[in-house]
Amino acid sequence: MFMQLQQMQQDIAQLRGTLEEQQNEIQRLKQEGLERYQDLDRRLAGAASAPTTQNSAAGAIDASGAPPAPAGAPAAAANSEPGDPAKEKVYYDAAFDLIKAKDFEKASQAFNAFLRKYPNSQYAGNAQYWLGEVNLAKGDLQGAGQAFAKVSATYPNHPKVPDSLYKLADVERRLGNTDKARTALQQVIAQYPGSSAAQLAQRDLQTLR
Repeated sequence: MFMQLQQMQQDIAQLRGTLEEQQNEIQRLKQEGLERYQDLDRRLAGAASAPTTQNSAAGAIDASGAPPAPAGAPAAAANSEPGDPAKEKVYYDAAFDLIKAKDFEKASQAFNAFLRKYPNSQYAGNAQYWLGEVNLAKGDLQGAGQAFAKVSATYPNHPKVPDSLYKLADVERRLGNTDKARTALQQVIAQYPGSSAAQLAQRDLQTLR
């Protein structure tokens, strides 16, 4: 009995050690995800603060929720096409490369065209989110807010929903809509408590006036 009890204690100690290691690993991964998110956010925020001559309505989604056709976009892009994952990825990656190149005007046009062409694509939720980011980088707060809001409205189960709500709160804060910003931050914290966006929302909620 004594030997069995001793063995059980050793097993419990080993399990506790394993659990502690897993908890530390989870915390490390969360922190890395948060740092990557903040780094990208800072880079886009820096681009957004640069002087711009863009019309604030450029790239905005109208009240009906339908994005306008960008100037110079191919006519075929106005019609949706049957799903083709390979073609969708090429199109999506090309639009995302424009973000990396900081060509936000063309990136906005490309994501708008992608969403018209492939509204049901597996990449559509991401495209909708990044449309908000590039509009924000252009200084188009209205277009950014509408794009971010449409992520949760159109793709409610998408992983980008917490981030889009957090960014929507940021847009509302910049527009002076403090109550709407607070509501969006509280929604992120309540509905997505374990996300990086929720950590940022908790921080911002404490300083929101």
